[in-house]
Amino acid sequence: MTDWLEIVSAVLGLGCVVLAGRNSKYNFWVGYVYNIFLFLLFWRQKLIAAMVLQPVSLCINIYGHYRWTHPAENERSASDPTSLKVSRLSSREWSGLLLVALVFGSALGGFLSEKTGDPSPWLDSYILMLTFLAQYMSAIKCVECWIVWLVVNAANLALYLSSGLVLMPIVSGLYLANGVWSLISWKKLHGNGQ
Repeated sequence: MTDWLEIVSAVLGLGCVVLAGRNSKYNFWVGYVYNIFLFLLFWRQKLIAAMVLQPVSLCINIYGHYRWTHPAENERSASDPTSLKVSRLSSREWSGLLLVALVFGSALGGFLSEKTGDPSPWLDSYILMLTFLAQYMSAIKCVECWIVWLVVNAANLALYLSSGLVLMPIVSGLYLANGVWSLISWKKLHGNGQ
């Protein structure tokens, strides 16, 4: 059954990703509150890795907020010199970041499967590591973050369904749609030096 905690989390999450996809710095303010509500929601559902993600996510949001609003001179958007422009990763950077996420996901999955009551330890662990990766890439404003977000949201859809949540799977579906739109939008922004 859906309750107020899941509803508020869903609304905040949708607001945050829609603002991020539209290249709005205000996504971070919504994201700060979203982290708090998700922490409480996942604590109640006993999704340990997803719960642990929230304090770390808050730190990444603070870093991203600073990066988006304090770009170096060569990182400034063509349309707004106070904003970080959208960038791309090299294939070497992309591969290295994916490898790190997979290695740490495997280690955490092993730990959670043996030491906790997490109902989906491997899926929860890989989602956690890919979420860290997507958040970091979002913080430095890389187009490729939206590819990782698409994978994360598809996996979250399965995780939330398996843990009995009602509204969060619908939200994950909406995140998927926003991710496709945002990927296209950020590619255009990158092409325009924004």
